[in-house]
Amino acid sequence: GALLALNKPPRLPVLGRPGELSLDALLPALRRRLGLAAELHVVKAPAREYSGLVLLSSCYHTTKKLQQFFTNARCKGQYPATYRAITVGVPAEVEGEISTGLCWQQQGDRAMVVPVPAPGRRSLARKDVKSTLTRYRVLSATGGCALLQLQPRTAFPEQLQVHLTLLLCPALGDHEHSARVGRVLGVPFLLSLEAAPTRTQVLDEELLSRLGLSPRQLHHLPLHIHLQELVLP
Repeated sequence: GALLALNKPPRLPVLGRPGELSLDALLPALRRRLGLAAELHVVKAPAREYSGLVLLSSCYHTTKKLQQFFTNARCKGQYPATYRAITVGVPAEVEGEISTGLCWQQQGDRAMVVPVPAPGRRSLARKDVKSTLTRYRVLSATGGCALLQLQPRTAFPEQLQVHLTLLLCPALGDHEHSARVGRVLGVPFLLSLEAAPTRTQVLDEELLSRLGLSPRQLHHLPLHIHLQELVLP
């Protein structure tokens, strides 16, 4: 009917800056290619750095109805979106939940999403901090890496990356938050923001070899978080 599903590559933004390649900028060409009479709207799409399902609609009312459904489902404690991630490190527990407050914080000349472990009522009421929750399950593990299923019950920028970092298992290709996970004698621990400036993710030689990458190529490694499934009413 009115719905169209695509698979988005990582690093393609939904809304780009002027002159930048983006999903939104491609919609008119896609409409012409498919011979559609009506404009296409983005119903649901993964963030710029993520890959995975993009849901488009050629009906304005369908778009609004589905967007409201996704919002209501989260409010009811449901999990309408399921992601997959490859992590560097294997969680201690096979499944569980990651819950923390998240907020934007200025770090030098850039804003970063940071965890707030015990947010106060006032900060939550003022919406300075948002309470977030992600359910995870380990699907497979080998060679010090894991394939995880992730189901966020809340929506906040970079929520999945931060939650995986708090799990001490940052996503493969996370060059934003992975520096916060340090290791002593192979045991991971969480570093403070001040002690862990943003940098290209560091991987051991064995994993680099398995990926067929040199240290110089690491900054090209995309974030391995993929929107795999959406529930529709």
